[in-house]
Amino acid sequence: MSDAQAGELRRHQMVERQLRARGIRDERVLAAMDSVPREEFVPPSHVFRAYDDCALPLAHGQTISQPYMVARTIELARVGPDDIVLEVGLGSGYQAAVLARLCARVFGIELLPELAASARAALARISTQNVEVLVGDGSLGHADAAPYDAIVVAASAPGLPPSLVDQLKLHGRLVIPIRNAGVDKLTVVERTQHGLTRTEHESCVYVPLRGAAGWADDEV
Repeated sequence: MSDAQAGELRRHQMVERQLRARGIRDERVLAAMDSVPREEFVPPSHVFRAYDDCALPLAHGQTISQPYMVARTIELARVGPDDIVLEVGLGSGYQAAVLARLCARVFGIELLPELAASARAALARISTQNVEVLVGDGSLGHADAAPYDAIVVAASAPGLPPSLVDQLKLHGRLVIPIRNAGVDKLTVVERTQHGLTRTEHESCVYVPLRGAAGWADDEV
């Protein structure tokens, strides 16, 4: 079996055993997860663990999220084929690559230039062309391309970042981990004709959101 075939097998097993078996039901999300080679987005020292059921370390104290949390976040975002999506906390670029297979365009914003450069290179290696990589304070969003159909945040926030809420379209969805009393909860905020709705889902563990609407250094 070639390395490529072995990767495909492990990827399919990940989808069936970690995602479908745990309740991910959106077939478009499952198919997208089954199509992105996660090994392209992890450090060389961790390639053998690319499909493990856990987050993996990246440079500068960051992580590539557990496959289940990527799938669950995107499922909650209800991304459609014509949608414009903002990802806050681009990190490795893996979640952006999955999103890119489900929507028209992704804007991925990363605070750390080194991680942004690495993500850009990984996305290019797998010929992903509808992701624009940006360097900046993701807690403030990216107003130039707003409003968005969906915004997904891959870091835990102390509350709802006002700029991200403001950059949602009508019926747009913001999926963000919010920390309260030391526990991160995956939270969905939707803009409706009558205002904002907010629902909490499962507990999770994410690195802290940095930036103007994130955590201060002495708070984490």
